[in-house]
Amino acid sequence: MALTTAQRQAAYRARRATAGESGNGDRRLDMWMSTEADLALARLARRYAMTKRQMLERLITRADDAIVRRLEPSSPQWDAYFIAER
Repeated sequence: MALTTAQRQAAYRARRATAGESGNGDRRLDMWMSTEADLALARLARRYAMTKRQMLERLITRADDAIVRRLEPSSPQWDAYFIAER
């Protein structure tokens, strides 16, 4: 028996939790951004021949890496940076 559209969508969303090369999964980002930022993101992505998602991921991970490299692993600054607050 064929799956309904809702069943296929539910299965797809369930697989996202372990998607990707590392198996860490993907997380949904649902937000509004300024037109200026969106246009800049589109220009950057086009310049580097990648999707807007890839460009945004690259910008975020590079900024995070730059901060983490400057932190001492057992310092209070390290602990403060890695506290996940919403």
